[in-house]
Amino acid sequence: MAKTLEKPAVDPGSGDGIVSEEARRVAEQLRTVKERQKQALQLQRENILSQRTSNPARRSALEAALNQIESQIQAMN
Repeated sequence: MAKTLEKPAVDPGSGDGIVSEEARRVAEQLRTVKERQKQALQLQRENILSQRTSNPARRSALEAALNQIESQIQAMN
């Protein structure tokens, strides 16, 4: 019977530089999710910036929404 070569599963925090494939896969998934969230926030930001209004209450609401989105983007960095 043929044996499969596998890297040992090691805690990424162990400091020896060996990381399991599962840990790499999970880290990549987390990075992808974070990037998608960031892109969604950027699209929301662009949408708000493209809206024009002469209504002061609406303008105030758009500014508040823009500030919230920009703070979320900043927190992700």
